[in-house]
Amino acid sequence: MNLGRIPAKTALLDPAREALIDVPNNRRISFGELDERVRRLANGLYDELGLKKGDRVAILSKNCIQYMEAFYACARVGLIAQPLNWRLSEPEMARILKDGEPSVLIGSEEYAELTHTLADTAAIPRSLVFTSESHCDYEQLLAAANDGEPDAAADISGDDPVLILYTGGTTGESKGALHSQHSLYMGMLNQSIAERIVPTDVYMLTGQMFHIPVALAMNYMAHGCPVVLINFDAKLALDVIQQEKVSAFLGITTMINWMMAVEGFDNYDLSSLRNFQYGGGPMPRSVVEAALKAFPCTMIQGYGQTEGMTMTFLSQEDHQCAVEGHHPERLGSCGREGFVSEIRVVDPQGQPVPKDGQSAGEIVVRSEANMLGYWRRPDLTEKTLRDGWMWTGDIATWDDEGYVFIVDRAKDMIISGGENIYSTQVEAAIHQHPAVLESAVFGIPDDVWGEAVKGVVVLKPGQSATEKEIIAEASKFLASYQKPKSVDFVDALPKAPTGKILKRELRDPYWRDETRQV
Repeated sequence: MNLGRIPAKTALLDPAREALIDVPNNRRISFGELDERVRRLANGLYDELGLKKGDRVAILSKNCIQYMEAFYACARVGLIAQPLNWRLSEPEMARILKDGEPSVLIGSEEYAELTHTLADTAAIPRSLVFTSESHCDYEQLLAAANDGEPDAAADISGDDPVLILYTGGTTGESKGALHSQHSLYMGMLNQSIAERIVPTDVYMLTGQMFHIPVALAMNYMAHGCPVVLINFDAKLALDVIQQEKVSAFLGITTMINWMMAVEGFDNYDLSSLRNFQYGGGPMPRSVVEAALKAFPCTMIQGYGQTEGMTMTFLSQEDHQCAVEGHHPERLGSCGREGFVSEIRVVDPQGQPVPKDGQSAGEIVVRSEANMLGYWRRPDLTEKTLRDGWMWTGDIATWDDEGYVFIVDRAKDMIISGGENIYSTQVEAAIHQHPAVLESAVFGIPDDVWGEAVKGVVVLKPGQSATEKEIIAEASKFLASYQKPKSVDFVDALPKAPTGKILKRELRDPYWRDETRQV
């Protein structure tokens, strides 16, 4: 098994077939061209720079063709790609680099100065910068390298680590999830079956390549499908679907919301869409129903984590049945275990809770798609991977057919007057107000009840609502103790690079001098 050979398969069968469409940089490349550049880069890293199997290669860039070249080149010869989140502060990026100890840092022209600065700060032996010019050091490395199959490629197995993906840090300091060739492949297999990929698909990568969605894009390329690279903007995404005849994409929950809010949405030709997947956080049922009406294709939901890729799926048929009145409540579910995953919802002792749709427990996953562990963090690995099961930290219920309903992150659960309140339930109720685009709910200190429910809301463009109106609408769907006691309005919610809302950034200021109960 060698994921770095993904471009080689289609390059052999149809070298002129388009592989990558780089919208931000107005570049297009065929599978034949891509595979040659991957071979050259792999040889350059080994022969010219002297890297060896297991060495790390850090990457600092927005989505582009060279980013994908670096991923494939590393996998081809047993190097470990260490992508950097360009949204992080310079000190945090330096911390991650010191943690991974890469032998080389590859950066884009946009981050050229920062690339060299970080290389100095983290004592990285070599830095490369790619630009559109042929004389840049990245292109010079490729030009000087052999274009033959790298000798080191023959020594690669599925057990070899290939990627360190640093988590979005929604609950604190980011940490590196280490994946092997085999774990990524098994996650890709899960996706192939759930998405029902066909060779005629055109996939649009909306997420950033420093996070797990890059493996979804690689999966489509393994089927010989072109991948369109963008840096997400809602209007741009709709333009690209129309222009490139995109048939599939992954939309983080917030992305779908913003796309539907684009002015003139109904005028876009989205008829090429076959299916799209959504995930990355809870999507209120009202938004799911709106998306089913708005987009002319099937939908699936995927629940996953950086540590385990996508683990459960709510299928195309589940969505269709729900809107036809058969188990409509399942639009609030993240579905059932994927093809290569085993899912349980368990109590603190690891025993499954009843499948009654009411008893809450933690989701645990047994899968060959799970990470090897956290990079250089055996303490965290031991807590997360236990007896073959990965403990996700997500609280859920499940029904008698194994459909999983996430109710909260363990750290996001609110305890008010001794009652457990799940923030996702309150957010779903808030979304019943037609003016709400996004919301985040969390607990704040309360002298009487311990915690009080706080809501923060982003309104749709051109819409208005008051705090009283939001609370009144949400109260129709909640018990008295669950309803928000206060609501703030903001222009945007803080988000991790994955699109997940960073509730801790909203919540922490209220708890600086307090101790949370959870």
